[in-house]
Amino acid sequence: MATQVEPVPRLRILWGNRRVLALLVSRDLKVKYADSVLGYFWTILEPLMMAGVYWFVFTVLMDRTLGEEPYIVFLLAAMLPWQWTNASLRASMKALSKDAKLVRSTNLPREIWILRTVGSKFSEFFLAIPVLVFFAVINQAELSWYVVFFPLAVLLQGVLLVGAGLALAPLAVLYGDVERLMRIVTRLLFYFSPVIYGVEDVRDKLGGVAADLAGVRGVRGDRLGLPEGHQDRPRVVGIDLRCPPRVNPVRVTRAEALVESVELELG
Repeated sequence: MATQVEPVPRLRILWGNRRVLALLVSRDLKVKYADSVLGYFWTILEPLMMAGVYWFVFTVLMDRTLGEEPYIVFLLAAMLPWQWTNASLRASMKALSKDAKLVRSTNLPREIWILRTVGSKFSEFFLAIPVLVFFAVINQAELSWYVVFFPLAVLLQGVLLVGAGLALAPLAVLYGDVERLMRIVTRLLFYFSPVIYGVEDVRDKLGGVAADLAGVRGVRGDRLGLPEGHQDRPRVVGIDLRCPPRVNPVRVTRAEALVESVELELG
């Protein structure tokens, strides 16, 4: 019979091991840059090069109709959280097998190893934010008051990544195909998510619901700091924080007619 785990006592145990978690996260960062000459710059190099390639293709080689200006800031505002997402998902699948002896020999909660993975990747994401600020300054990108929702967006993305990691880690231990499958899934998610384009670019083609489904991810919330006309509509898990959702008059008319017919039958 499966043992039921109470969430509150479990959270207390995790909180009691917070120092161990901080030690594991700091150790990961030190080990990653121990034998590196560039060190910290490897954290920002990948998203910077990817953003540079897409900026060159869509700005220099093609007449870009996607995104907003300045496009390099638009790209980085989504590239950085996407890198956090992609790295966390891939590393979570190895969280239990990477240090298998340590996992088995210690009495630490298994959640610690997932939190360690997401936390270390978040540290890299946080250390790369100055690059976004730098390009925003040199391109004179204005800041809107929606930036106050940035911590909330980061928190939601972190919770989502921890939940996904808790599901993927044991599955990856049991089934080797999970890791290979997730490589394909993450690659598809990159192009189906609003990273190199905005939700408004596909809203008219896919429809409001499909566009919103494509945008329910942390990268939308992390673009909240961009000014009016330089951001997707700020939403948190699909909830519009800026203005009410668009209303289709045809649907409203049909709904009103349906209500009237029901009232006539009941009356």
